[in-house]
Amino acid sequence: MSESFANTTFALDSRARVLYHRRRLVSYTGWAICGASFLILAAALVDILVEITVGGFPALNLKLFTESTQGVSGGLLNAIEGTVLLTVGSVAIAGPLGIGVGVYTSEKRHHLFSRVVRFMGDVLVGVPSIVLGLFGYITMVVTLGWHFSVLAGAITLAIMIIPYIARTTELALMALPGSLRESAYSLGASEASVILRVLMPSCAGRILTGLLLAMALSMGETAPLIYTVGWSNYTWNGHLTHEPVGYLTYVIWSFINEPFESAHKLAFAAALLITFFALAITLGSRLVLSRLDKS
Repeated sequence: MSESFANTTFALDSRARVLYHRRRLVSYTGWAICGASFLILAAALVDILVEITVGGFPALNLKLFTESTQGVSGGLLNAIEGTVLLTVGSVAIAGPLGIGVGVYTSEKRHHLFSRVVRFMGDVLVGVPSIVLGLFGYITMVVTLGWHFSVLAGAITLAIMIIPYIARTTELALMALPGSLRESAYSLGASEASVILRVLMPSCAGRILTGLLLAMALSMGETAPLIYTVGWSNYTWNGHLTHEPVGYLTYVIWSFINEPFESAHKLAFAAALLITFFALAITLGSRLVLSRLDKS
């Protein structure tokens, strides 16, 4: 009896050791794959940053920020100004709409219409940006007669980033504990007061992070703007419609194919500026989120 029990115990111990070593092998293999993937991604990112810096840094000078493009030479004042206008304009349009959609899909998540809205937002995320540009061209540039303009480009970019803002807002609100809502309602607060005075301040950092990341996303787009904004070698004169503007991504896309060294310098300088702006926005959003989480 004791011998049989000892054999059974030995068999169980042997099986446990086999399973333990198998789990360790699988774990080490998984970590090795994750590490290799990280190194590949990091190497690609470093290579891109080095390539852009080496090509763009020598082209940085005062003329770049004080003069507009002159054919394939000159500065990038008009492109920088147009990029700022389009980015700020798109976020100004998409911000309130995206936050409103996110609040609705979070607080009314069990309603059928809320599920439909969430599904349509997911579908819109998958639509290629060039298709949105074609939509903007047909509806605003041609049908409404706005021609190439800041407003047409900003609205098209806003349509593209609304789903991202809505989803980050929804996730930020859903991450809040349910007791926070229950406590506010138990004190007699209305639904609007709960949302505006309790929930929104509690996740303001995450919502702001979503806005900043959407801003960085819209800043790097080219395809929608080719159809809706066009290109201009001049600075903006204040008209929202019937006037094209310049933007940095067009310089990257178009000037790099020109057979002139001045065009290549401007393309690399534009790539360096747009990368720096996007990196600054991303790091700023992380800093804001960490500060607000600690407070």
